[in-house]
Amino acid sequence: MFKFSNLAIAAVTFSLIIINSINADAQESDAMKSETTMTVTVEWLGEHINHKNLVLLHIGQKDEFDNGHIPGAQYISNAEIAVPKADGELSLQLLPTVKLKENFEKLGISNDSRIILYFGKDWVTSTTRVYFTLDYAGLMKNTSILDGGMPAWVAAGKSLSKKVISPQRGSLTVVSNDEYVAKAEWLKAKLNDRTVKIVDARTPNFYDGSSVGRYPRAGHIKGARNIPFTKIVDENNNFKNDAVLRKLFADAGVGKYDTVVTYCHIGQQASLAYFAAKKLGYKVKLYDGSFEEWSADDSLEVEDPMADQRQIEKQ
Repeated sequence: MFKFSNLAIAAVTFSLIIINSINADAQESDAMKSETTMTVTVEWLGEHINHKNLVLLHIGQKDEFDNGHIPGAQYISNAEIAVPKADGELSLQLLPTVKLKENFEKLGISNDSRIILYFGKDWVTSTTRVYFTLDYAGLMKNTSILDGGMPAWVAAGKSLSKKVISPQRGSLTVVSNDEYVAKAEWLKAKLNDRTVKIVDARTPNFYDGSSVGRYPRAGHIKGARNIPFTKIVDENNNFKNDAVLRKLFADAGVGKYDTVVTYCHIGQQASLAYFAAKKLGYKVKLYDGSFEEWSADDSLEVEDPMADQRQIEKQ
């Protein structure tokens, strides 16, 4: 009969602990990768919040973040994802990929990160705009949005923190998924293409021209149908279920194999419609220039249902 020393037994036991720990880490990493759904629940986040690859991003007012955020979260603002607005230039335009790479790496994002976005109070369209930007940068398979944001986290009895942890700098390869971005000239050429469905995500008063807004022309892009961004989430800013969302798009004339192009005022509200369309499996693009650009160019066709009424009111 073989006899083992206490030292040998301890060595074997230690080895088994290390192997089990490695296996557990591998299983958790596999679970993180396999569950890259576009939305996650509070329960999911609670189970994975301490994972080493998790990057949690808070979208909202900075003072709101400072007063309490989900533990471990980093703050991200429009400055990290959009070109600074200059006189005469368009609002909220995508940054060059080299700048996106730099900003995302500062937040601790790498190509193997599991990225969770959430809004602090109610900035759901700002959150989907960050999602669109990460999508454009090639991180769509890494990224999800916490359904209901921080209010859902708090409602579930979860704690907040004021502690800000400096992240370890990430290592990221960024690509430009230009196929997700519609340009004005491309859209102009597709106005009569029945397989391209243009979705105006603004509220109905802007779509129908009853409110002019701050742009040169009122109304909407020729042929666009209206799916107001407010219809995509419920009163608690939770995403409506897929059956409800699918009916919204079907009622707007979107077919299964159509390409959806979303727009709004400057490309923020449109990102919520973009997110919903992608979640439903449609091919989708976001027109980044949106009505700010389109309305300023008289060569681009606009339909203004209230034009005659405004003319009468001026007389």
